[in-house]
Amino acid sequence: MTDERRMRMRMRLTPLLGMALALGLTVTDVAAQAATTNSPFAPVILVNGLGITGYEIEQRMRFMQLLRQPGDLHKAAEKSLIEDRLRVWAAKQAGIVLDKDAVGKGMTEFAGRANLTSEQFVAELAKTGVDEPTFRDFVTAGLVWRELVKQRFGPRVRISDSDIDRAMLMESERGGGTRVLISEIILPAPPGQEAAAHAEAEKISQLRSEAAFAEAARQMSAASTRDNGGRLDWMPLDNLPPALRPVLLGLAPGQASAPIELNGAVAIFMMRSIDEHGPAGTRAQTLGYATLALGPAGSEQAAQLAQKAAAAKRCDDLYTVVKGLPVSPVSRPDPAPQGALPKDIALALAGLDIGETTVLTRGAGQELVMLCSREAAVDDTKGETAPNRDAVRARLQNERMGSYSDSYLADLTANAVIVRP
Repeated sequence: MTDERRMRMRMRLTPLLGMALALGLTVTDVAAQAATTNSPFAPVILVNGLGITGYEIEQRMRFMQLLRQPGDLHKAAEKSLIEDRLRVWAAKQAGIVLDKDAVGKGMTEFAGRANLTSEQFVAELAKTGVDEPTFRDFVTAGLVWRELVKQRFGPRVRISDSDIDRAMLMESERGGGTRVLISEIILPAPPGQEAAAHAEAEKISQLRSEAAFAEAARQMSAASTRDNGGRLDWMPLDNLPPALRPVLLGLAPGQASAPIELNGAVAIFMMRSIDEHGPAGTRAQTLGYATLALGPAGSEQAAQLAQKAAAAKRCDDLYTVVKGLPVSPVSRPDPAPQGALPKDIALALAGLDIGETTVLTRGAGQELVMLCSREAAVDDTKGETAPNRDAVRARLQNERMGSYSDSYLADLTANAVIVRP
């Protein structure tokens, strides 16, 4: 392609505006006159004073076809070029100037996605009639926009440890499998009273009414859900201990389970509803948790510690709660698979998000339990690796910057002066 042709292809509205002022014409008049010419290098769309030629639209269509973009390519090419003009226009307004080597590096990076060098990628483009300036303009618009978004919104993006914790809760799997809506009753079974607790649990397991089960929970349950009739919120089946999953899946709505023995207690569950968005969960989880021994159930000490612990947002905060006590009642076991945890602990953690707590009655005492972490169990034999916090942080940063970018571009588009002859 000759230098003259390239210069003509890159025509923008700036010289046309000078002509318009000299002749006393409006921007619309200039666009209309440009449209009457047969030149493929005449602007056919004007965006905030920058022109888009018919040749550029054709080139972008060919480029999109090579990238296997579906849909109406002409419409998509126009939209893409309009947005690129806005990106370049906004970057220029912000005084952004690319380093002389930045565009070359950007072209190399883009070509590398196809495992090609920049030269090889340009050669492949040429086979389909796409010239190098089209590729260069595309990359340049993306680079100046990336720098503009970084400067404008970068200081607003702050990813906290809590954000990373939540992102590592396997949110992509939550709701994708089976969810259950259940109610619980936990009956204390201290030493010497196990038989009586089991007998009472047997009676409760025969209930077939949610209302009757809720009333029994309010009267007899030692769980923190008693005031709510034992009702738990929707939870993924994966969150529950593996041994309990088949028990719950075998229940019909309104049916209670047989008594389940826990550590110093007996549990009964009633299925209220089941939501099967996919196959039943089988993914193993590794849970980290902390416990705070509150003291004898109903004692003033237990009430005071529970009140202080209510302000804790993370497991590390529990050590502040007990600061000054002669012996720390906080226990922080190493993270372990669900199946390796005590049954009552595993059940308590099933309905918690990171930083949330619940109170268990274990024998004559009470313990506060807080969930510290919930991650997918790693199977070394399958080549699986543990989640990387740095990678999660980078992903969250990119997602938030992407959200700012999309919103900003939408605002620019809404306020742009776009003229079509």
